[in-house]
Amino acid sequence: PSRYAPRTDTEDSDRRAENGFHETTQRALTTFSIDVDRASYSNVRRMLNGGQLPPPEAVRVEEFINYFDYDYPQPTGDAPVAATTELADSPWNPGLKLLRVGLQARRVATDQLPPSNLVFLVDVSGSMMDANKLPLVKSALTLLADQLRPQDRLALAVYAGAAGLVLPPTPGSEKTKIKDAIAALEAGGSTAGAAGIRLAYDVATQHFLKGGNNRVILATDGDFNVGTSSDAELEKLIEEKRKTGVFLSVLGFGMGNLRDKKLETLADRGNGNYGYIDSFQEARKTFVHEFGGTLFTVAKDVKVQIEFNPARVRAYRLIGYENRVLKNEGFHDDQKDAGEMGSGHTVTALYELVPAGVESKYLKAVDPLKYQRTRPATSASDEWLTLKIRYKRPDSERSQLLTEGVSLAPKSFDSASENFRFAAAVAEFGLLLRESEYRGGASFNHVVKTAKAALGNDGEGLRSEFLRLVKTAAALNGGAVTARVEE
Repeated sequence: PSRYAPRTDTEDSDRRAENGFHETTQRALTTFSIDVDRASYSNVRRMLNGGQLPPPEAVRVEEFINYFDYDYPQPTGDAPVAATTELADSPWNPGLKLLRVGLQARRVATDQLPPSNLVFLVDVSGSMMDANKLPLVKSALTLLADQLRPQDRLALAVYAGAAGLVLPPTPGSEKTKIKDAIAALEAGGSTAGAAGIRLAYDVATQHFLKGGNNRVILATDGDFNVGTSSDAELEKLIEEKRKTGVFLSVLGFGMGNLRDKKLETLADRGNGNYGYIDSFQEARKTFVHEFGGTLFTVAKDVKVQIEFNPARVRAYRLIGYENRVLKNEGFHDDQKDAGEMGSGHTVTALYELVPAGVESKYLKAVDPLKYQRTRPATSASDEWLTLKIRYKRPDSERSQLLTEGVSLAPKSFDSASENFRFAAAVAEFGLLLRESEYRGGASFNHVVKTAKAALGNDGEGLRSEFLRLVKTAAALNGGAVTARVEE
């Protein structure tokens, strides 16, 4: 049997090519939408725990990195987001540097969060009968019910052959009523997903809370096979609805017919996040430990733009974020949708840099420009880059700009912060699973060694679990890339 999880007709992932290196003198600007989705990591974890390597296209490296929380400083000014940067040697490509850009969203105490108007839309079609689908949805919903406050409202809608409201908006104080409705959910029938989404949005808009958190949360294996099911029609519907101030989050469950690409796209269009719940532990992480981050947006349409200084950086490569790269002109376009950050969320992006004056096998020959001369600006020669962030407050359609010139003192990899080293270990693991052409000297051994030395405060055991997953992947890999892991 293949050591890779099978690619079936009904389980899809985005087969996007990875980002390459860009010469700074030819293209100094790089722009992307932030991403707090974590589904790729938990989906790959499910495959590895099932004894198979993931197909490379299932690996979205930025979602691996952002599955974990990092200890970044809270915003101190008026803005809901703060940035930190760090530069150290690349651990897998000697001579190159690794740049970490970390964003931290303001953490709002639970009792200070605005009231919630939540409509849970649950897929109860026949394909949801498996133990890791509807039963797990019900467990997750029960956990959420325990987090609700009296000022919060939860409604429960379902869809299979038809869509229906099984629980009208109910105060968080009526936990027994909510849990009874959850317990009564049963699977059966085919899937009319679009009708369910319309119903959920109608309920959310009818009970809209001005200044509150208005959100539809879709729980499904993604198998929309009856009704309006073309991606374009669904995306258009969701884009229209987000203008009302109702956001959409999507939670994928189960295996075999998980429509990964479709679910991620729906969440992106709906100003929400996309997660994959593969276990009760993951449900706890999503609805208990990250309650605010999962459900309460503090900044929307968050975009990052970096201008690299050619006097310092010869070339750069953004690791991951392939489906989040934006055209540079999109940075100033407030109509251009981007990612959302919830209360307390962190977002981490890594760039691999070829320093000025360094040769690299990854750089292809490009003739110098004939009609323009690119002279680095001497007045800012100590800066490696200028970092710009655009964001909107949840109730605004006008973006605000943060900008700063960044001077960095490069460190050796071993002297970099714990945040940096752990994020690099996760990225290295992603590059190996993705069979990246830029993985250089990456190895499972090095991932384990690095992560083990950067476990930090691992209260929930997620970083220790990461170590176990790396060892599992190494064993499954069977030697195609350095597979032996020292215990």
